[in-house]
Amino acid sequence: MTKTRRQMEQDVKQVDLVAEVVDARIPISSRNPDIDAMVGGRPRLIIFNRADQADPAMTARWIAWFERKGYGVLKTDAKSGKGVSQFSAAAKGVLRDKLAAWREKGQVGRPIRAMVVGVPNVGKSTFINKLARRKSARAGDRPGVTRGKQWVSVDAGLELLDTPGILWPKFEDETTGLHLAFTGAVKDEITDLEGLACALLELLRDRYPQALAERYKLAEPGGLPGWALLEQCARGRGMLVSGGEADTERMAKVLLDEFRGGKLGRFTLEIPEDQ
Repeated sequence: MTKTRRQMEQDVKQVDLVAEVVDARIPISSRNPDIDAMVGGRPRLIIFNRADQADPAMTARWIAWFERKGYGVLKTDAKSGKGVSQFSAAAKGVLRDKLAAWREKGQVGRPIRAMVVGVPNVGKSTFINKLARRKSARAGDRPGVTRGKQWVSVDAGLELLDTPGILWPKFEDETTGLHLAFTGAVKDEITDLEGLACALLELLRDRYPQALAERYKLAEPGGLPGWALLEQCARGRGMLVSGGEADTERMAKVLLDEFRGGKLGRFTLEIPEDQ
């Protein structure tokens, strides 16, 4: 990570714009706070990826929150390509003053160079591939696929710099780590999946109780601890082991897979008031 950070600090000097991809379901936890220091005063565009899986009303509130702080914002679903084609227009909007200055200097036709940054598994490479209409950047559904920087020419007026996903050495609080683990930005191999599933169930119990109850046929999820909810979900799905015990380990994996795949519904786990 130290090597990547140093490289990014050098690369940012070559670009006009920094586009930061975040997960619309966790727009704060999926931001690396070190990126602000690394990119300095470069114009910024926040890309709300996986917006199709986030609560649309909450996404609107988050977009307004970022715009008040001076960021340009673009809402996308890189997997389907929705919103991706609007990137060029959004970038030009953020760089409106710089483009006007270029025209005054006679630098018409100079391409915009943008650096794409973000923590692992927020969909950076998928976004770039959709934008470039080819597999220029390696992509995958597990964190850490992009290994080194890659320049990708989108068209005559736009060049992108893909960078490795970068996490900070340690999280400032447990909530950030949990949110990243919920969405798959932290490898499952180093997490307690049952504990993670319990924490997710408690969060959904508080923020989206009706959707949770309907999906897993829960009578009254309100007030129940995560482990009890996980047992109920397992029994409701017929996931039992010998002796009639609930197979909570299997249910935990199913719950996380369904959440990450958007099968539970459109949820946003953070609200602006938390900030």
